[in-house]
Amino acid sequence: MESTAQDISHLSSVQIKTEPDSVETPDRTTLLAVLQVLRKYNLKETEEQLKKEAKVSDVPTTQGSDSEVSSVLSTYKSEGNPDLYEDAYMDLKKFVDSSLDAFKHELGMILYPVFVHMYLELVYNGHEAQAIKLMERFGKDQEHYYKEDLQRLSMVTKRDQMNGNEITDTFRSNEFIIRMARDTLATLKRHLQEKKQSIILNIIQEHLYFDMYEGVARTKSQIDSVAGSVIGEATRQDNKAKVYYGLPREPDYQYAAVEDDEDTEADGGDKPKKKKPKKESFFNKKLKTDPNAPPMDRIPFPELKDNDKTEKIKALRESSKRVNLGVDSLPSICCYTLLNSAQSVICAEISDDSTILAVGFSNSHVRVWSLLTQKLKAMKSADQLQDIDHEAEDVWARIMDERNAESSRLLYGHSGPVYNVSFSPDKTLLLSCSEDSTVRLWSLLTWTCLVAYKGHVFPVWDVKFSPQGYYFVTASHDKTARLWATDHHQPLRIFSGHFADVDKVQFHPNSNYVATGSSDRTIRLWDCITGNHVRVMTGHKAAIQALSFSTEGRFLASAGADNRLLLWDLAHGHLLAELASHSSPTHCLAFSRDGTILASGMVLINIFLNKLFFYQIW
Repeated sequence: MESTAQDISHLSSVQIKTEPDSVETPDRTTLLAVLQVLRKYNLKETEEQLKKEAKVSDVPTTQGSDSEVSSVLSTYKSEGNPDLYEDAYMDLKKFVDSSLDAFKHELGMILYPVFVHMYLELVYNGHEAQAIKLMERFGKDQEHYYKEDLQRLSMVTKRDQMNGNEITDTFRSNEFIIRMARDTLATLKRHLQEKKQSIILNIIQEHLYFDMYEGVARTKSQIDSVAGSVIGEATRQDNKAKVYYGLPREPDYQYAAVEDDEDTEADGGDKPKKKKPKKESFFNKKLKTDPNAPPMDRIPFPELKDNDKTEKIKALRESSKRVNLGVDSLPSICCYTLLNSAQSVICAEISDDSTILAVGFSNSHVRVWSLLTQKLKAMKSADQLQDIDHEAEDVWARIMDERNAESSRLLYGHSGPVYNVSFSPDKTLLLSCSEDSTVRLWSLLTWTCLVAYKGHVFPVWDVKFSPQGYYFVTASHDKTARLWATDHHQPLRIFSGHFADVDKVQFHPNSNYVATGSSDRTIRLWDCITGNHVRVMTGHKAAIQALSFSTEGRFLASAGADNRLLLWDLAHGHLLAELASHSSPTHCLAFSRDGTILASGMVLINIFLNKLFFYQIW
């Protein structure tokens, strides 16, 4: 049966008369913005009529930015006496504090957005003294997780400072979302009808969105667990889309079974006996298809080469011999230390098989080390490659030049600090992202830059290869994440919707989805096919700093600068649990290969010392 809950964005039943706005001559900036909108939509007659009445002849030919036009058209109304704002907020606060305990906590959610818009109204209309007084009196009463936003907001004391300010643009261009029970909302509407506070009513009608639900009002702890986002909570509509979080079945690879060396060697140390290889299917068991898995062809991938299939089968065979982890069998770890790095190391990545290490530096360099005794070789020259038998079984060994092998390789190309690196699954490619707004693709065979991807216009904070390779995703200061393919120099998808920097990205294990973590304190899950977000998850009180999917794809772990470590269910977008509250921010997360243990690493006192915390999550 479909839920009877309804979404309402305005308290339309509250009918209150307000004083009409005083008629004043519009300023030139406002007129030009309106004329640009008319020109954009080819409303020539209206444009000419407005120019004639306003006596404006010269209109800039360049279009103003959307934020500039929006800021002009969404001007705040002047409610006359600016001293009434303080009294109106105090009356609203008293109403919340005196409400029934069952409704008090949900009603309290309106205090912060109303306070912010009151402050912005006063600043916009030139009442600087009253705005500062309002901030000093009630700013300290807001929830602790909004303190940073309020500090930035308090720096805006004049109207011209509002233009281009990130937090003011966000509040003026978006409605603050509040989830509220039907009975709680009815209580609020009765209060507004009785008090007839035009200041409060106008703000609620124009800048707040109420996502109403049936049932009992939430408690303080329930509200706090999902609060903290810049623009409020996620709506139910944000998390209604179906997510294929399962893993599709692996293709039925056929291969020649290779016997272990100890089984093929003769007892007397003679020449090994050649056994006839037998054909077998690695997936010869009838496995059930996961109903939550996406179709195999939902997202296209290049066909695997024979060498890739062999490596994949080898990895799957090794995983079948894996010891099950638990309380009595915790995983072992391997730590590496970079000596004499002079605080210049920004990021590091170890390949999936722990054979190579890539590090990004503040001086724009990338260095790759071998973690084994074997050194890093480079491919032979083109002239030398012509003499190699391409059909030989050891062709990969033959194309590499033993003479120039080195324990580490230095990669030059970026013109700014390197913020992250990512290995391709086959370890032949490396991605790096930088402050210079580019992403570079490096060959680990020739040790040269193959492509410089230019699409972002600000620093790129993170980059990740798809688990199957070919695709990769980036996160940037320009508030977007972008999906790329290695053979395309332009992005395939632009994931736009965050209200601040996108700091972290992570591919889902089935490569159909991308998770993004932002400084707007939200996590979004994006569909790589449609480019739309299919999940919005709120609950962190500071910027997201780490993301990790469980191996089977059902769960997502997130960590932020608020020292919280949260576990999410992707099936519905619900918060499952807060796993821990660390003493300092967590910077990295990783699930074990069987998905039963989660490790988190944090930095203590600015020393690169990682502590690991383990949790049995099911």
